[in-house]
Amino acid sequence: MAKRGMQEAPVHGRRVLVRVDFNVPQEPNGQVADDRRIVEALPTLNHLRAAGARTILMSHLGRPEGHKDPRFSLRPVARRLSALLGQPVPVAGDTVGIEALELSARLQNGQFLLLENLRFHPGEEANDPAFAAQLARLGEVFIEDAFGTVHRAHASTVGVPRRLPSFAGLLVEREVHELSRLVTSPSRPYAVVVGGAKVKDKLPLLTSFLGRADRLLIGGALANPFLAVSGAPLGASPVEPGLEGAVTDFLRAAESARTEVLLPTDVVVDHPGHSEAEVYPLGQIPSDAVALDIGPETRSRFIAALAGTNTVFWNGPLGRAEDPRFAEGTRSVLGSLAGVPGFHVAAGGDSARLAHDLGVTGGFQFVSTGGGAALEFVQGLELPGLAVLPDA
Repeated sequence: MAKRGMQEAPVHGRRVLVRVDFNVPQEPNGQVADDRRIVEALPTLNHLRAAGARTILMSHLGRPEGHKDPRFSLRPVARRLSALLGQPVPVAGDTVGIEALELSARLQNGQFLLLENLRFHPGEEANDPAFAAQLARLGEVFIEDAFGTVHRAHASTVGVPRRLPSFAGLLVEREVHELSRLVTSPSRPYAVVVGGAKVKDKLPLLTSFLGRADRLLIGGALANPFLAVSGAPLGASPVEPGLEGAVTDFLRAAESARTEVLLPTDVVVDHPGHSEAEVYPLGQIPSDAVALDIGPETRSRFIAALAGTNTVFWNGPLGRAEDPRFAEGTRSVLGSLAGVPGFHVAAGGDSARLAHDLGVTGGFQFVSTGGGAALEFVQGLELPGLAVLPDA
């Protein structure tokens, strides 16, 4: 799975086009609220600066729907990046065109230029060949360092590397190396902890672990359809409709694959008219209560199931973890990993932010920057932004 790394790229004195993931949250005043994705790119950028590259950065931000929208400008990102690098990073007024060409041509060794939001152009998400060709004209070498976007066949992730000598950045190299450990002969026992919601979306992910993982621990709203098929009354908790057959087939397949599936046996609920969260065993949830976290008995079972494992993969909260009343399940289960030797990975969606907010990052040896890209990678799917890069 290894890709040709940027250490092999001839970058001195050359214009190097780098796809980064600066899709960061912003405050209402436009300031960057969380710069972790920018910080993750610094090893690659510092390497290029030291090597004398003339670096042109391109990223998307938000969903401007193919037209210029000042709310999604990358200028606040450039200000934060300039502070982190200790040197100014100018922003081209557009992603392509005369100004971008002129600014990139004037770059000196060790300098940076940030192009305006890729998604201001409909050609980005459409992987329009003409738009990809315009981007490629700006550089002589391409480096892919936005792991979070490599599952998308967009102009900047697929079209450009088809037109320039292409290499994997340090961040992408590390992501591929670490996540590959989950795909190629993971050290067993191997446990997978999955929460969140939308069983229909996550069922392919869960299915991909059958036979590969020894245990699947399922919590959050994701557990509700599985509990429902067992006949457990869930009060007013939402259950995705139309999944009874798929869930039943999954549980049968898990049994055949000898992958143990652990589900909640008690829950913490939000009960109208009651100011405090309450704990109920399954089968005794009040009809008007909504399950929003795993209960203490389930926490203990999950923690015991993780003890003695050698590999753990986690995606998604085990309850409504953004609410302190319903965060303890996720916090306690993930926090227990700090005392379990082995290789533990967090990936997908807002998992990195949530792990940080709950103070449990110390339990993980690797926290992926990828959302959908990481989840598709661990399923063993081909990611177009990686497939286009030459192998090592």
